[in-house]
Amino acid sequence: MIVFAKDSTAQSWVEDAAGSEFPIQNLPFGVFEHAGRKRAGAAIGGYVLDLAALEEAGIFNEHLRSAERLFATDTLNRYLASGREMWSAVRRRVISLLAAENVALADGTMVEADRRLRDDKSLREAALVSREEVRMHLPCEIGNFVDFYSSKEHASNVGAMFRDPQSPLLPNWVHLPIGYNGRSSSIVVSGTDVRRPCGQTKADDADAPTFGPTRLLDFELETGFITGPGNALGSPIPAGEAPQHIFGMVLVNDWSARDIQKWEYVPLGPFLGKSFTTSISPWVVTLDALAPFRVPGPKQDPPVLPYLQARGDWGLDIQLEVLLQSGEATQPHCLARTNLKHMYWSIVQQLAHVTSNGTNVLPGDLYASGTVSGPTPDSYGSMLELAWRGTKPITLPDGQQRKFIADGDTVIMRGRCEAEGFCVGFGEVRGKVLPART
Repeated sequence: MIVFAKDSTAQSWVEDAAGSEFPIQNLPFGVFEHAGRKRAGAAIGGYVLDLAALEEAGIFNEHLRSAERLFATDTLNRYLASGREMWSAVRRRVISLLAAENVALADGTMVEADRRLRDDKSLREAALVSREEVRMHLPCEIGNFVDFYSSKEHASNVGAMFRDPQSPLLPNWVHLPIGYNGRSSSIVVSGTDVRRPCGQTKADDADAPTFGPTRLLDFELETGFITGPGNALGSPIPAGEAPQHIFGMVLVNDWSARDIQKWEYVPLGPFLGKSFTTSISPWVVTLDALAPFRVPGPKQDPPVLPYLQARGDWGLDIQLEVLLQSGEATQPHCLARTNLKHMYWSIVQQLAHVTSNGTNVLPGDLYASGTVSGPTPDSYGSMLELAWRGTKPITLPDGQQRKFIADGDTVIMRGRCEAEGFCVGFGEVRGKVLPART
């Protein structure tokens, strides 16, 4: 892995990289459209580094000895499939091209600055594109989507509301990462509008269900990891090997229609109340960039089974926030702030559990964390919790109140990791709610 120390002072010659959420220590990957072409790129400051342009210039072929084009495509899937050795080689090469001076890594090795991109005007103009001029797309073709339920605080809150406040967790929750297989076809990139879904609902005092728009539209503040090479069918991925298959992470808003979900989920779990839209951020922050922010996770009691045990700390100190901007407001209002480090089940445990029955993982699969809630009411990751099932409405700065999400509302989620001299940011995932089609 190509990892910066948390006290890294490395700088890029790209003018606005320092102090941005996309400094040289980050370099997230995504797919952008510019001048009518989709290509793979890495974010640096206010720019996108066109990796396909570098590839076409022979920079990666010269150093990686690869004749296969990885970046002149409209998805990252081919690159994701290439594996960690290639990911590290590309990251090292990009760092060398963007570094103002030689760079010291966390393991004491050096990356020598390469002046070719900085000093070659034509290459620089071709390869560095203002982020204001591009349109972002989904970073990869997502074949499989799993949504977990890995926050103990969130699961306890929901269990207290709907089951037993004295015993909110079901017996299996502390023994395995609970999850379900979602629908990848309705995953959209940040900025895509969200249509209020219709479905069956049944009021508690009604004799029969009715069909119509959801009245209880909610967001779920989540993160998700995207996989690389994957495994053969029938061959589980041990927790200790999971990092070899995890490329990086995105922000996820797994929208939820609570009333539709409540009526349909017995006995098989989430279905149409969850499958209508899932929004993700366009930039994939690599596991290498997140390595300095690994921290101990919550103590797991009782101890987990051997197949879920992994060496090292796999909690992630990622600060998260969710904001809401009504259709009439000019500025968004912060609803909650939380941190992924509270998550009970880690990403390596999630991947190990998913594959423990031998199911196969593909390059570009998305595995979402489930709602990330913290220990205090201002750190809850859903309106269901923040307004406590509608009993504690949230008052916005303009006096409007919300129990759930209204038509015209825009929900914005942001994430970042803070170090002494730099931050690693995720950008944002946002979606505006449109009225239902009836």
